[in-house]
Amino acid sequence: MALGRTAKYYRENPDARKKHQETSKEAAAKPEAKRKRAEANKARKKLGIPKGSPMDASHKNGTIVKEHRKKNRARGGALKK
Repeated sequence: MALGRTAKYYRENPDARKKHQETSKEAAAKPEAKRKRAEANKARKKLGIPKGSPMDASHKNGTIVKEHRKKNRARGGALKK
């Protein structure tokens, strides 16, 4: 699979890559982020979504439902940019 635009940028700019990794690490260590990951893992377990599955725990109408990963992440598509 070909590299995306962002991946290419960080491969070509090691200083930017290092800074990005540091800020991502800080963001992931925040209590809110840990809580959000724990909730997501709990929802996946409740829905019976195994590791490596093409399914996602998707937020729809205020509830969490099982939905194909591609459909869930594509929602909004070009509008997200």
